[in-house]
Amino acid sequence: MNHLYAVQDREKLYVFRAYTHNWRTIPEIEEELRLLTHLKENGGQVAFPIADLSDKYIQEIEAPEGKRFGVLFSFAKGKKTAKFSEETSFLIGQALAKVHCWAENFELKRMLYNAQNMLKDPIQRIKRFYNKNTDEIQFLENLSSFLILRMNSLDRENMRFGSVHLDIWFDNMHIDQQEGITFFDFDFCGNGYLCFDISYFLFQLLATHMDEQEYQQKAASFLRGYETVATISAEEKKCLDFACLAIMIYYISVQCDRFDYWTNIFLNEDHLKRMVGNLKRWISYCKIEIG
Repeated sequence: MNHLYAVQDREKLYVFRAYTHNWRTIPEIEEELRLLTHLKENGGQVAFPIADLSDKYIQEIEAPEGKRFGVLFSFAKGKKTAKFSEETSFLIGQALAKVHCWAENFELKRMLYNAQNMLKDPIQRIKRFYNKNTDEIQFLENLSSFLILRMNSLDRENMRFGSVHLDIWFDNMHIDQQEGITFFDFDFCGNGYLCFDISYFLFQLLATHMDEQEYQQKAASFLRGYETVATISAEEKKCLDFACLAIMIYYISVQCDRFDYWTNIFLNEDHLKRMVGNLKRWISYCKIEIG
């Protein structure tokens, strides 16, 4: 979604994010940075923004395509890997729960992740982009209708709400022996149920593990780690099987929206089939009956 640059000053490493043109507004970026500062000040394990000499966080860049914005972030120590251990999965759960403790009831002036924004509007954008009534589009339409009913039937009083990352997976965290787990890339942060992050992590964990027994062990370890810090309510646990599906429909629509701003050609019919294949694998694994 954005361009990242490694910046080194002698022994210290940083990351400079250049937001793509017309992707985020200054108020949206300010809210992302406000959340990161709040989490850092309260001990959350996150990469945080760094101000310039004028105490300014957001840089404005006059690029050939138009104005772009940039922010310098601390570098998360360690490295990313999809093949972490069961013990590391436990630590990821703990680290996410600690972030959620400070993200709960922390409201952002950004996207509200609800049925309208994650399912109704995205399906229309996906249909316009692909412009064909393919089997995949029909599947996504049926899935969206099913998920809207599920989301509208949630017992909201028994679900924690606040600022969500919405993209927690191995590609957005570094693992370090001394520093532990550090999360970064809060570009999609917004307002939603905290269990969305848990569900999405589990979805991506299955997608990167073809051995389902290995997945089950790591998923159970992740949830145990999380619940050493915060409790996942019974209503939230019911949401874990389907929340990630809504998130993925939303992300497919984002890819369609931003197609003209990317410099690759991966977004095509085959890509949609791969994405839908991952959704179907999750649905089969969780034994979800769409109807």
